[in-house]
Amino acid sequence: MDLSVSSIVLVAKQQEIAELKRLESRAQLVGDIGHLIHYLQSERGASSLFLASGGKRFGDVRAGLMASAVKRETHLRQSFRTQLEEGHRSGAKLYSLMAWVLLGLDHLPALRAQVDAQQLTPDAAVAAYSRLIGGLSSLIFEVAETTIDPSISRSLVALFNFVQGKELAGQERAVGAAIFASGKNDRTHQKQLGELISAQERNFQVFCEFADETSVAMWHEIHAASYLLTIERMRRVLISTESQLNPDLSDTWFASCSDRLAAMWSLQCIQVDRLKNECARLIADAERNLLDVEGLLRDLKDSPPPDAGLANRFFDPNIPIDQALRFTPREGNAPVIERSIIDVLQAQSERIAKMESELDHARRALQERKLIERAKGVLMARFEMTEEAAYKMLQKTSMDQNRRLADVAEAVLALPAFFTPQPSNVRPELQ
Repeated sequence: MDLSVSSIVLVAKQQEIAELKRLESRAQLVGDIGHLIHYLQSERGASSLFLASGGKRFGDVRAGLMASAVKRETHLRQSFRTQLEEGHRSGAKLYSLMAWVLLGLDHLPALRAQVDAQQLTPDAAVAAYSRLIGGLSSLIFEVAETTIDPSISRSLVALFNFVQGKELAGQERAVGAAIFASGKNDRTHQKQLGELISAQERNFQVFCEFADETSVAMWHEIHAASYLLTIERMRRVLISTESQLNPDLSDTWFASCSDRLAAMWSLQCIQVDRLKNECARLIADAERNLLDVEGLLRDLKDSPPPDAGLANRFFDPNIPIDQALRFTPREGNAPVIERSIIDVLQAQSERIAKMESELDHARRALQERKLIERAKGVLMARFEMTEEAAYKMLQKTSMDQNRRLADVAEAVLALPAFFTPQPSNVRPELQ
């Protein structure tokens, strides 16, 4: 390829299309991740009930859910292969997270065998499934963090927080079902449920900030549904009763939570479809723009600006750069149209600057989440407190000092006294 302004402009446009197509494949990856998370959440809930009932209930349901999860896992592995085929176009961190998730998927059959043999407690099973699901969620986080388009970035930030909130709702379903099925409750499980409920609300607040109006409206409809009244009533029972519970309530709890999760799953699918459609639209727009630029460059070649005085025009401080290289091609009796390659460069620079500004807002939300999660981990390790207590400490400090929560988290991490090892339960993507 010859080295010229026109060739570089074309390469820039072609690279933009290539990046958008890579983003399209990432959107497919996100969709496949979301599908597998959904089925693993359902399998986790059924496994929790199966173990809590001593293997007497939900065995057949669990078997069906496992079969569905295995099918979705096949799709995700294919998406992993697609990312590997892209080679240099994917980041090292994405590959590391993929390897971490693949390790968990490879050992999933062993986990299922342990549940079959009832060698795990319900709590241990929930924790094991949740660790794998957390790794899957971190892949969505990584895709959101590296997105180049602001509209896609906002959609991914909203989707990531929605998936996280739904995951916490799934954990709540599994933990509550196991408590009801066993007929026993204690303060440890009550604190766990309280933390799960509070964390859900934080995720859904961020979702509402970044999601489109239609998705937010659908979320409010879910939040006002009749099954939520049942869930709220049963939450109060779980939070306030420390002794014996009615095991028969486990079915009602599981069914109501499942109705809520099913509605959330429908909304998640809509968000993923919207993400894919937006990628397709951006690619189509970029390809049309490439054709326009190619047409402009042909015009420049066929009707070049006069050479006389060209250098003087370019370097003349009295002539604005956006006017220096203008030319006026005519097509028959058509009116004069001023166009130049400078127009293309200027338009592209302005668009990139605008995109960077809009991307900064979405990326800042992700970085703030990282800071808060890390600060919570440090407080949990140093003061041996729960996640919810650590968050409340950060939140209270933020209110008392009238500072942003992220600024308080950053200050905590900056204090030398707080430089302690991260606890093992902090998710790897947020360290």
